[in-house]
Amino acid sequence: MEAAAVNRLGRVAVCILAVASAVLYSSPVVFGAVGKEAFVKKTVAAHNIVIFSKSYCPYCRRAKAVFSELKKAPYVVELDQRDDGGEIQDALSTIVGRRTVPQVFIYGKHLGGSDDTVEAYESGKLAKILGITNIVTNDDL
Repeated sequence: MEAAAVNRLGRVAVCILAVASAVLYSSPVVFGAVGKEAFVKKTVAAHNIVIFSKSYCPYCRRAKAVFSELKKAPYVVELDQRDDGGEIQDALSTIVGRRTVPQVFIYGKHLGGSDDTVEAYESGKLAKILGITNIVTNDDL
């Protein structure tokens, strides 16, 4: 009799763990966050220049204008035009410690936001990172 009770208790415990595991790993909150971080990292690894942006944001436009001046075409993820844009923005916050846009990555490394990008452009650091020589900077950015 005691063995049957222990066996039944064991089966109940296994069922509880199975249900808890299924809920935890299928939860959009947990899986979505991990999935979006993976999306950000994969996107950054797949492209030389990546800008996480919002189409209406003036700071994002300014960062994109820098690359236009350098005749470089970044891969742009417009967060406001994606259903999962907020989740990607949360993932960026986890990865780089900032939730603001734009967030610019070059050759897999985080450069920063708009001010960081413009500063790197004006100082010549950005051209150096990109391997561009003989560049004339535009102070109107």
